[in-house]
Amino acid sequence: MTTLLQDIRYALRMLCKSPGFAAVAVVTLALGIGASTAIFSVIDAVLLRPLPYPHPEQIVRVWEQGPNGQRWNLADLNFKDFLKQNNTFSSFAEYTYGEPTSISGGSEPARVDVSAVSSGFFKSLGVEPFLGRSFVPEEQREHGAQAMIVSYGYWQRYLGGVRDLSEFHLAMDGGVYSVVGVMPAGFDFPLGVAAWIPREFFGEDFSRTGHNFCALGRVRDGITAAQARADLSTIAHRLREQYGKDVDLIDAAVVPLSDAMVGDVRAALLNLLGAVGLLLLVACANVAGLLLARTSARRKELAVRAALGAGRGRLIQQFLAESLALSFSGGALGILLAVWAVKILPAILPVNLPNRQGIAINGLVLLFSLAAILAVAILLGLFSAWRSASGDLQTALTAGSRSHSDSGSSHRMRSFLVIGEIATTLVILVGAGLLGRSFLQLISTSPGFRQENLITMEFSPPIPLDSSMGASAIARQIQLMDALVSRLRAIPGTESVGLAGAVPVAQGDDLPEGDFLILNGHESPTNWEEWGRLAHNYSKSPHALYCVASQGYFRTVGIPLIRGRLFNDRDDLNSPNVALISQTLALQQWPNQDPVGQIINFGNMDGNLKPLTIVGVVGDVRARGLDKPPSSVIYVNYRQRGMKANSSPTMLMRSAAPPAEIASAARGIFHDLAPDAPVKFSTFTQEMGGWLADRRFLLLLVGVFAATALVLAAVGIYGVVAFSVTRRTQEIGIRMSLGAQRGNILSLVLGEGARMAAFGVVIGIGASLAVTRLMSSLLFGVSATDPLTFAGVAILLSGVALLASYIPARRAMHVDPLVALRYE
Repeated sequence: MTTLLQDIRYALRMLCKSPGFAAVAVVTLALGIGASTAIFSVIDAVLLRPLPYPHPEQIVRVWEQGPNGQRWNLADLNFKDFLKQNNTFSSFAEYTYGEPTSISGGSEPARVDVSAVSSGFFKSLGVEPFLGRSFVPEEQREHGAQAMIVSYGYWQRYLGGVRDLSEFHLAMDGGVYSVVGVMPAGFDFPLGVAAWIPREFFGEDFSRTGHNFCALGRVRDGITAAQARADLSTIAHRLREQYGKDVDLIDAAVVPLSDAMVGDVRAALLNLLGAVGLLLLVACANVAGLLLARTSARRKELAVRAALGAGRGRLIQQFLAESLALSFSGGALGILLAVWAVKILPAILPVNLPNRQGIAINGLVLLFSLAAILAVAILLGLFSAWRSASGDLQTALTAGSRSHSDSGSSHRMRSFLVIGEIATTLVILVGAGLLGRSFLQLISTSPGFRQENLITMEFSPPIPLDSSMGASAIARQIQLMDALVSRLRAIPGTESVGLAGAVPVAQGDDLPEGDFLILNGHESPTNWEEWGRLAHNYSKSPHALYCVASQGYFRTVGIPLIRGRLFNDRDDLNSPNVALISQTLALQQWPNQDPVGQIINFGNMDGNLKPLTIVGVVGDVRARGLDKPPSSVIYVNYRQRGMKANSSPTMLMRSAAPPAEIASAARGIFHDLAPDAPVKFSTFTQEMGGWLADRRFLLLLVGVFAATALVLAAVGIYGVVAFSVTRRTQEIGIRMSLGAQRGNILSLVLGEGARMAAFGVVIGIGASLAVTRLMSSLLFGVSATDPLTFAGVAILLSGVALLASYIPARRAMHVDPLVALRYE
C-alpha cells in the first residue's frame, strides 16, 4: 500500500509537469465518463428502478389482441368477463387515460387530466390515499354519489393543502364532486393525471367492440405474467366462441406494467446507451494514443528504474497509478459535467417519459461512474505497461533516445488506435445520420392538411357528458359552441374557425375508435342486441376512428372535399344525422362504388344509435401520427351528436395575426361565454413540437455524441500525423534535397492520414451494417442500411481526416532541408 501511494504521488507530480498532456487527457476522459454517467442516470430512472408500488412485479397491463397481433384496449363487457372468470388475479381494474377536463371550485378554475377508474384500481397498484379515503360502494355504481380523489399536486396548488376535505366540492362537467381523498406525493398513474373519479358512475358500455378502457391487475402470489396471459387467453377464446362476431378479440395480451409503461422508450434509451458507450471507447482510444507517445518518450527513464531494481510488477503498478490519477481526475470532472447535464435534461426530455422526475445522480449512478473510472484506469494502465514491456529496456540505456521514442512499432500502434477511433466514430455518425434523415423524412411528410397559421384552443365544455345527457343538454352544448365559433370568427385577421374532437397528429391518440355497422338496407338497430345481430353479417367488421367536427373544421384545417358535400347549416338536431368519411375508408369499404348515400351506425362510440348517412368523402389525414398511414376516419357533426365522445374538443383558427394577439382576444371570449372552462392556447407548430419531442431528444443527444466523437477522432488523427512528421523530419529533408517538391511532401503526409481514414471507414462501415439494424424500429422512411447516409458519413469523416492531416502536412512542406538534415 505504501508503494502504491508513493506511485500515485509520483504520478500526480509527473502530470503536473506535463500540464498540456494532462489537460487534454483529463478533458477527453471527462467527456466520455460524464456523458455515460448522465445517460445512465436516465436508464436507471426509467428502465432499472422498480415502480414505486408494493411488489411491482405482480402488476400487469392487459389488452385484447386482434387477428393480426395488434393490441387494443378492453371493451367494457369483455373486461367484466375477464374480471369474473379469471383465476390468477387478486385484483383487476379498468381505467381511462387522463382526459383534459375543466374543474372549478378550488382556488381557481383548472384544466387538468381526469381518469375514471373502477373498483380495484388503487388496490391493484397497492396505493391508497394518504389523506381521506378511497371510493366506497355507493360511489361506485351508476349515477351514484359523485366523489373525486385528487393528486397531491392538485391538493397543494388548488386546495391550499387543507386537511379537512369535507369543505371542498368541485364542479366538473355539470356535476358537483365531493373530494374524499388525496393521493400520496409522487403518485402519478396514469401519467399526468390530477384527479380520479369512479368509472362505474357512467354505467355499462354494452359494446364488445368499443375498445375504450385500459386494464391492469395484480396477479396472485406465485403467478407469473405468462400464467396470467394463459388464463385470460382461455377466457378470450371462450368469449370468441360464445359471442362470435359480436367480439373482435382473438386473444389477450398480458405484460408487466413496468414494461408496458416504458414501451418504445426502451429501444431509444438502449440505443443512446450504446452510442455513449462508443463515445467512451473513442475517448479511451484517444487517451491511449497520448499515453503511447508518452510511454515511448519515457523508455530511457523506465530502463533506468529497471536497472536500479524495479521489477516488472512495480513498473506495471506505476503505470496503473498514473492511469488511476488520470481516470479519477477525468471521472471527477465527468461527474460534475453529469450533474450539470442532469439539471438541464428535463428541458429536452419528452414529457411522457416515465419517471422523468426521478432522474438524479444517486448512489447507483455513482457506482456506475466509479466502475467506468476503474475500468478505464485498468485498461489504460495495462495498455501502457504492455507497450513499455514490448522492447528491451536494457538496450534503451545504451541506445539514443530518438531511435526508441520514435520506434516504428509505437507509431503503428498509434495508427491502429486512430483507425479504431475512426471506425467507432463512423458507427456513431451513421446512427446520428440515420436518425437525422428519418427526422427530416418525418417532418416533410404531409399530414393531409395545411399547417401554417393554425392556432389551437383545447378546452372542456362545462356541460354534463355522462350517459344521462339528453337532448336539452346537447342543445345547450351546441348553443355554447355556436356562440364561441361566432365570436372567434369575428376576431380581426381570422380566416376561418372550426371545431374538432382532437387535433390530427398531435392529439390523434385522443380520438376513440371501434367497429361500425354498414346497414346495407337493414333497419338501424334500436338496442345493443339488434346491434349484435347485425354485426354477425360481417366476415371482418369495418373499423374506423370517430371524430366529432363542425362544418368549418374542414375549411379551417384545409382537408379537401373529394366527393359529395360537407356539413351545412341544415344539419341540426332535428334533421337526419349525417357523416363524412376519409378517402382511405371509402376505398376500403366501397372500392368500386360511390359511398355517398350509404347508411352506417357508429353508436357504440357515443351511445347514440341514430343512423348516419354518408354525405361526403374528404381527404385523408394521418390522424395518429406522421409515422402512421392515413387513417380511416368517420366525421360526425357536433350540431347533431354533441361532444360526448370527444369531451375535450379543440377550436382551430386560421389567422395571419400574431398568435399572442389571437390568444388575448380569444381568452376574453372564453371568459365571457365559459368562465369555468380553462383553455390551452397553442399553435399547430407547437403541438407538433410536442409530438416530435421523443425523436428530437434522441437525435439531439446522439448528434452531440457523434460531434464529440468526430472532434476526438480529428484530434487523434492530427496527433498521429504530427508525430509522424516530427519523426520523419530528417527523411523529409533528404527528399527535398533530392528534388522533391512541396506538393510531393504534401501528398506524402496527407497519404498517411488518408490511409488511416480509409481503413477506419471500411471497418466502420462493416460494423455499422451490423449495429444499425438494432435501431430499425426508431427509423421512418429510411432503411437501416441507407446508402446515402453511409456515403455521406464516409465522405464527411474522410474530409475531417484530411483536414486534420493538412495542418502537420503544411508544416512539413515548409521544412528547411538543411535544418532537417541536422535534426536529431
